[in-house]
Amino acid sequence: MTTLSSGFARARRWLRDHPLAFDATLAFCTLVAMICGSFTAPGDGHGPPAFGARTPEPFSVFLMTLAAAALVLRRRRPMQVLAVTAALAAFEYVLMDPPAPVVMSTVIALYTVASRTDRPTTWRVGLLTMGGLTAAAMVFGATPWYSQENFGVFAWTGLASAAGDAVRSRRAFVDAIRERAERAERTREEEARRRVAEERLRIARDLHDVVAHHIALVNVQAGVAAHVMDKRPDQAKEALAHVRDASRSALNELRVTVGLLRQQGDPEAPTEPAPGLAVLGELVATFRNAGLPVEVACADRDRLPAAVDLAAYRVIQEALTNVRKHAGTGARAEVSVVRVGATAEVTVLDNGRGSTGPGTGPHAGAGPAGAGPGDDGPAGGGHGLVGMRERVSALGGTLSAGPRYGGGFRVHAILPVEARTGEPERPGTAGGTGLRR
Repeated sequence: MTTLSSGFARARRWLRDHPLAFDATLAFCTLVAMICGSFTAPGDGHGPPAFGARTPEPFSVFLMTLAAAALVLRRRRPMQVLAVTAALAAFEYVLMDPPAPVVMSTVIALYTVASRTDRPTTWRVGLLTMGGLTAAAMVFGATPWYSQENFGVFAWTGLASAAGDAVRSRRAFVDAIRERAERAERTREEEARRRVAEERLRIARDLHDVVAHHIALVNVQAGVAAHVMDKRPDQAKEALAHVRDASRSALNELRVTVGLLRQQGDPEAPTEPAPGLAVLGELVATFRNAGLPVEVACADRDRLPAAVDLAAYRVIQEALTNVRKHAGTGARAEVSVVRVGATAEVTVLDNGRGSTGPGTGPHAGAGPAGAGPGDDGPAGGGHGLVGMRERVSALGGTLSAGPRYGGGFRVHAILPVEARTGEPERPGTAGGTGLRR
């Protein structure tokens, strides 16, 4: 049974892939059925039809052969095939008595037209074919007009129209479902590409923040060590120790960030949590060791969501890095993180005046957000300010940066507590930031 069903399935697939061969087979089977039907005489009303009671005329066999041959082209010329088969069936009703069942080919041709055209065309062509052939059978046939053979012509042609229309509707429905599935698949692929692009942008921002912060500290401490190496070797050793600590921290954070790019199953996947306000004290300590006095005030409120916590940390890191690079000597910085309603406000202030005097210089004109030569802002070709704005905007917040009245610079970020990224809250992200340092 399994072998028979598999063989039938293979034959069906082959015929589906070769429509002309399928139509030729259908035409041959239709011819055999019409010839067999022509040997059957209608019953007298009290019994079934009698097979072998009559013999078809040669002209009827000729008409049946022509009608069957026309079915080979039913897919390529459906309307023309229907017209030919309907005309041959009408000739049979007019010229022969009793007629041979040439109308069987017309039924198949009408089904093809109905399944390959629209519904209005099916109605018009179907009614014309049904009415014409039924009228020919009633008018020219030897049997009474109300005989079941005449109404059988009407029934079979009407059934062919209805079946073809139903098949066409089902095909349209299946095509619509397939199109929606393909559209949904394309949408999923586009969404996946968008998420990948967003993740790449986020990783790029993290890499920029890590490199800009730690390399700036390494540069400052290395300069200090080179300056005091001969006169104060102890201070030079201390500066080199800070260089070693900053470089180690940079390597660790780079390892964690680059670890996000690993494929599933790669060894040594990162397990360290992303930095946040819980380690703000360590961040501030690195700047104090680099010679930048920093005052920190964080309100002891509810813990922030993971995305908001990370964004606040990165904004503070970038702002303090630019203060250290451009605020000039003697600058001081103040950092505050407070909860105001449904938002968290991060503020970084400094009193720096740049390297050329009060109210001038790169720091006065652009500030720690980055605008001076070599900075991360637009003037220097970097991405500090752009990265901060993108990070804050991704959460639905706002960021403003500009010079303060009387000198210095101010960076102010407003972050919604409910992040739009939908990331779960990370425990312990703000537990250590409730004291003023």
